[in-house]
Amino acid sequence: MMLLKCSIFVVFITTVFGNTVKVTNTVQKEATSNLGLFGEWWETSVFYQIYPRSFKDSNNDGSGDIQGIIQKLDHIQDVGVDAVWLSPIYKSPQVDNGYDISDYRDVDEIFGTLDDLRQLVDEAHKRDIKVILDYVPNHTSDQHAWFQASLKNESGYADYYVWKDAVIVNGTRTPPNNWISEFKGSAWEWSEERQQYYLHQFSIAQPDLNYRNPAVVNEMKDVLRYWLNFGIDGFRMDAVFTIFEDAEFRDEPLSGDPNSGPEDYGYLDHIYTANQNETIDLIYQFRELLDEYNANQSYPRVMMTEVYSDINTTMLYYGTEDGSRKGAHFTFNFITFITGLQKGYSTFDLQDSIINWLRHIPSSYTSNWVLGNHDQTRVSTRLGPENIDALNILVSILPGVQVTYNGEEIGQENGEVTCEQGYDPQAIKNCSTFNQTSRDFQRTPFQWDSSINAGFNEGAETWLPVSQKYLQTNLADENVTTVNSHYNIYKQTIDLRQSFRNQTGYFVSFTSIGNLFVAQRFLFDTDNYYALYYNVGDEVMDPVPLSINATATVIIRSNNSAYSIGDVFDYNGSLQAREAVLLKLDL
Repeated sequence: MMLLKCSIFVVFITTVFGNTVKVTNTVQKEATSNLGLFGEWWETSVFYQIYPRSFKDSNNDGSGDIQGIIQKLDHIQDVGVDAVWLSPIYKSPQVDNGYDISDYRDVDEIFGTLDDLRQLVDEAHKRDIKVILDYVPNHTSDQHAWFQASLKNESGYADYYVWKDAVIVNGTRTPPNNWISEFKGSAWEWSEERQQYYLHQFSIAQPDLNYRNPAVVNEMKDVLRYWLNFGIDGFRMDAVFTIFEDAEFRDEPLSGDPNSGPEDYGYLDHIYTANQNETIDLIYQFRELLDEYNANQSYPRVMMTEVYSDINTTMLYYGTEDGSRKGAHFTFNFITFITGLQKGYSTFDLQDSIINWLRHIPSSYTSNWVLGNHDQTRVSTRLGPENIDALNILVSILPGVQVTYNGEEIGQENGEVTCEQGYDPQAIKNCSTFNQTSRDFQRTPFQWDSSINAGFNEGAETWLPVSQKYLQTNLADENVTTVNSHYNIYKQTIDLRQSFRNQTGYFVSFTSIGNLFVAQRFLFDTDNYYALYYNVGDEVMDPVPLSINATATVIIRSNNSAYSIGDVFDYNGSLQAREAVLLKLDL
């Protein structure tokens, strides 16, 4: 166990430089640990999300697979990450790309076999890489044996899912209430066989489990135990905020969102279907299960949760305020770089988005930083490819966990997919809005090299098309021919993060002056002081309008920088548009 002694100070200093306002925020923490490190293995780790179907196709059938991941473990090791998180590889009809699970204890043939997964775990562990599985607790596939039994009202399974009678209005059968699915339309589907509606907060093919039935809770806990005993190192828990619903099934109020229509999820304020108290309690129960298992293990298995919510609600998933109950080891921070930033962001936007998270997270919890995932437009597309180096460098010096979506290390952008080529069930319903709603664009195959199909396979038609940008952006070219490539810069940032692991305390500060953003990190026990200078603007900044009384050496720089590693930084010099340099200061 880790012992923390922490304090946080947030200081706001406003000084006027001519017409420029300088705002500085400082966050300081002190930490001690009986492990001789900052804490448990995951607390300073880099997690690398793999979307298996798009990572590497080993048998040339068009879909990525587990053997493909095994083939590329040396790349993952070269990147320097600590753990890989696999999007679902369970048996599934693939209506929602594997998030509709028909067997929680088996691997889908698209990806391989259980033996393949055992080999992946063994080979990853040989390289000191941990393996995290996606765990999907809210719903199963409608092809799952449990649902088929529930559909037939079989004893023991009748209440495994959320079933409700119809409401008759003027002689017409209508759903039990006004709840809307995240995939548009009513969250209720009528079953002729059972003569009732079942709840599906996502696809019609994904019926919601009924966690008010203790048998379901025990069943899903047994799934966790199964994979822990298999050798899995932890779980990323999908869409946990939807697990419980209001016991009275009350109508939800209108949100007032002018951009949402009656069929859209955003049309309602989801006070009865999201983040219920029982949901948070169940997450605490899952953590208790992991802690019981971890008590007899050489290292802890980790639990991370996906919650898209306001920051105060997000914090509840970490545990109770008094610390009496623990939740997720960390819940994903989508607030800083995903929902908190838009293309064209200012220095103040960037600073405030980071500080907002640090100001709210209790000192006993571990922060995490996420630039993207399989559900979000790729960061290079969403925030601009010209910013990818600066953002990767910035994330590397922020305290806590870093999560990388495969492809971010090479600056991969969204691919090109038509509605006819798409697989995203929520998007292909309406081709007129496909370009705005589809998640297929960020799921196109990884771009390994400049050969056919970007090296994803040997030429078979890929399940989603390979991006046309692969000739300009691919791992092989960036790794071999370009010294100052996105990939080599990313590796440098990971090397730096590794060097922070023996820290026992730090402070971080953020400064905004016009288009100049400065992030600083100081490590108490090593006296190492780092500063990131980042020109967020579209024009050259000359001279840099901030001076620190110390010699500063460039240790990492963006690919558009004229500096070389080892150069002394010139405070009176200039920074190109979107240029970023990470400096080590000699105090």
